[in-house]
Amino acid sequence: MSAGVQRWSHRGLISAAAPRDLGVRVDAIIVPSGRHEAALREAARLASELECLLLVLSSKSSRARRVADSLGGVDAEVIAVDFPREPIARLPALETSTILNNSRLRRRTDTSAKRNLGLVVARMAGWDRVVFLDDDILVPDANDLLRAAALLDTCDAVGLRVGGFPDNSVVCHANRDTGAEQDTFVGGGAMAVATDRIDSFFPEIYNEDWFFLTDDTTLRPVGQTGIALQKDYDPYANPDRARDEEFGDVLAEGLFALFDDGGKIGDATEDYWREFLAARLSLITEIKARCRPESALDQQMRASLTAAGGRLQFITPRDCMVYIGAWQRDRERWRRFVRKLRTAGGRPGQEIWTVIDRLGLTPNAMSAGRRRMSTATA
Repeated sequence: MSAGVQRWSHRGLISAAAPRDLGVRVDAIIVPSGRHEAALREAARLASELECLLLVLSSKSSRARRVADSLGGVDAEVIAVDFPREPIARLPALETSTILNNSRLRRRTDTSAKRNLGLVVARMAGWDRVVFLDDDILVPDANDLLRAAALLDTCDAVGLRVGGFPDNSVVCHANRDTGAEQDTFVGGGAMAVATDRIDSFFPEIYNEDWFFLTDDTTLRPVGQTGIALQKDYDPYANPDRARDEEFGDVLAEGLFALFDDGGKIGDATEDYWREFLAARLSLITEIKARCRPESALDQQMRASLTAAGGRLQFITPRDCMVYIGAWQRDRERWRRFVRKLRTAGGRPGQEIWTVIDRLGLTPNAMSAGRRRMSTATA
């Protein structure tokens, strides 16, 4: 097995299975929303075309009541939930959400927690096939979501290939923008999940979707089909973005480099991480050297790379080992939890209000024609 070096692509890990017929259904589209409610029009359109439920988990600039008002003309069942600031009592406490509390390596975001709540709701509601969709993603052809759902017969998760603006970390964006080859991978921004089968969770760290896609030793069966379009953003607008991503990017890229070589999670020893951290620093240094001094954009890029490299200096092989150990313990904790979850009974989707009640969320529903628009708050 070769030394730990970051790879430009992990495409060899993706299943080559072709989509079967589209005679399946998506039970729900789940959106962890943090933007203004107008950003949810795309998800609502897809839910209407697929005749499935849309579950919106709102925080930051997204508010459940405003979501309901904004999507009032949509011909789909929409449930908007104000995501609670405090941990939900029914969900297990996870080490990966607290182990970095007093460390500069912590990345503060609620996307992972929202997706985990979506997994729990899906299990309890009896949903077998759901799509996680970010509120800055467009899917031109709704049938691509059906194609992804059809592949769940043989894969645990299936992502759409993200076009438009690439779905990468800041360091990987800079690698591409300075002329090197750089691929993307399956991500949670547009991903169908077999929720009746998968027992993973999203840890509170950057690249949480890559961690979700693993089992105890390596990558789960993962597929890719169709096209999703990521809306543009400036990855170099604030160096804090690169700084906050660095620990999760190191861990995920390090593990996936092992998988590329046929290795397992257990092969990521302290010696491995020592080699990988050194190689990561060399990569960042090489990318910085390719930045053009006369380009204002490249100087912004260089500032972000400096921030990533500065954070990298505080990451030790021991940090990597400790976090992965906590993640593995959390995996077993989450697995025991989801195995005990009971469905609300009845046809999938029929008892969603019972699920919301069991989770301690307070629903407030209203009806209009064939559509039922709903909000819930913690």
